[in-house]
This record gives sequence, C-alpha cells and structure tokens, in this order.
Amino acid sequence: MSEEITPEIFNHLVTLAALELDEKQAAYLRRELNQQLKAIHELEAIPLDADLKVTTHGVSYNLANSPALREDTWLPHPNPDEILAQAPQVDEQYIIVPDIPHEKLD
Repeated sequence: MSEEITPEIFNHLVTLAALELDEKQAAYLRRELNQQLKAIHELEAIPLDADLKVTTHGVSYNLANSPALREDTWLPHPNPDEILAQAPQVDEQYIIVPDIPHEKLD
C-alpha cells in the first residue's frame, strides 16, 4: 500500500486539529488513516452500473414503509446533581466549558 497521508501531510493535519500526540500515537493514527483510505479506494474500485441510483442507505425510506414518528417525551434524570458532580466546573447547575481558542481565517 502506498501511503497517501505522508508524515508531512499528517503533521500539518495534526497542527490544524490542535492535537497533542506522542510519536507512538501519531504513527498509529497515521497508519489507521491510511488503512481507511485504502478501504475507500477498494470500495471505489467496485464496478457499478451507470444507471444505478445513488442512495444514502440500502432501503428506500418513504411514508409507505416507514414507521410512524414517536412522540418526544421528556424524562428528567432522578438526580441531576449526580451528573453535575462529574463536571470539572459547575455554576448554578450549569456546566462551565472552557472557551475554544480560534483564529480568524483570511
């Protein structure tokens, strides 16, 4: 398998994603991404008829063969403090999340 995601491209992607990976993690992730690309190329190589309709899933989804939509039901958690106790920061029963640093792209 020829590598499509070279170390240079991978390092650039890691920088863009603001990931912190050690060498072992980076090597593993790059290898896995290349394996995924290989699988995609194998799928692309399957010959298909030109008149085959594009579908998003294998079974057509229309009103005739679809189940009726269910009612949305709100079920509160019996002890929300149990969930909030797992959050790193809470203020008046709201979970505080850190700001995500970002740069304006030109």
